[in-house]
Amino acid sequence: MAIISCGSTRVTWWRVQPQLTLRSSVSDSLSTSVHCSPKRITSLASQSSTFLSKKPLNELFSSAPYIKPCQRRGARLVVRASKDYYSVLGVSRNANKSEIKSAYRKLARSYHPDVNKEPGAEQKFKDISNAYEVLSDDEKRSIYDKYGEDGLKGAGMGMGDFGNAFDIFESLFEGMGGMGGSGGMGGRGSRNRATEGEDQVYNLVLNFKEAVFGVEKEIEITRLESCSTCDGSGAKPGSTPSKCNTCGGQGQVISSARTPLGVFQQVMTCSTCGGSGEISTPCSTCGGDGRSRKSKRISLKVPAGVDSGSRLRVRSEGNAGRRGGPPGDLFVMIDVRPDPVLKRDDTNILYMCKVSYIDAILGTTMKVPTVDGMVDLKIPAGTQPGTTLVMAKKGVPLLNKRNMRGDQLVKVQVEIPKRVSGEEKKLIEELANLKKEKAPSGRR
Repeated sequence: MAIISCGSTRVTWWRVQPQLTLRSSVSDSLSTSVHCSPKRITSLASQSSTFLSKKPLNELFSSAPYIKPCQRRGARLVVRASKDYYSVLGVSRNANKSEIKSAYRKLARSYHPDVNKEPGAEQKFKDISNAYEVLSDDEKRSIYDKYGEDGLKGAGMGMGDFGNAFDIFESLFEGMGGMGGSGGMGGRGSRNRATEGEDQVYNLVLNFKEAVFGVEKEIEITRLESCSTCDGSGAKPGSTPSKCNTCGGQGQVISSARTPLGVFQQVMTCSTCGGSGEISTPCSTCGGDGRSRKSKRISLKVPAGVDSGSRLRVRSEGNAGRRGGPPGDLFVMIDVRPDPVLKRDDTNILYMCKVSYIDAILGTTMKVPTVDGMVDLKIPAGTQPGTTLVMAKKGVPLLNKRNMRGDQLVKVQVEIPKRVSGEEKKLIEELANLKKEKAPSGRR
């Protein structure tokens, strides 16, 4: 019922509420002054009145014969703007069902709350679904085109709620991989579907050579496994689940807060049922989780070439999923203990070699440690302090390429004695004198 005041006279109109057709660019509310005379009020109540005809109401107020200003002030008619469903879906007013369906699918994928976590995405998804619900139905679309959103309400066709938005989505995407029907996205149905288990992390410490050449380790982990008492359902065997009274079986609750900027709504997982929408007597073994914690020993093969910070992934060795969902993965974090002699630089191994000044002058062969054991290294005659010698393919194997290895880089450090014996000093002096005698002849 709508009541329009014109001066001291009121006209009552039943069934369909008056509304001006507005676009989304118009502000949320619009005030229009309507001035009428007693003669015009009589015509409004006649059988040919626009209130009782099939013409749009905006023609009533825009037609010149019916708008004649009076000397006295009339009342104000406040008309609230409604959403333009064509603009919401981004289609023209003469779009066919195929175009409307295609536009809805594209927008629903982008704004589904399971994919889009931005603020306002859930409300946008609801608006898109409501627009599609109306425009995809011939009867609702006809009423909407004539009378707008309020016309639908006056005809007893309420708009869908948030749960209904999910129903529309699932009806279109059921059976399409990753959309609604097969997991990952969806509304009330998906909350009762299987969910993947959480990943587990295990820290593994290796020594230097184990990291270089790889090793097979047996580790013990503690994880959540499907409860054997309730078969993972979380309910006491023999009990029957009932609909959650808090969320009404939706699995989500909506909280509203009125602010100076408008009403803000937040959708949260129901704390009573945990998002399942059902309440049941919990299993005494797992406490209703459907999973219980157990220990397990698994054999782990560490590839050659790992280093501190490397991460290994063992599939399906994480926590079990809920309601029969797939298990998560086990991630093994590698930590390598340093070697007291050898240092690592990516795939190369570094070693500092000390030689006497005599060996540096005359050259020698000496044994140096490597990851393969002690190996002979030739020190060329006349080796200068700080020289780096390369031992090819004595480094670390490339990860997942065991036949390719880095090098061992040996840096030569020449030791100069601080004290020498009398005999050594005499020999060094003779060597120095010999060098002085040869110097003039060398210049000639």
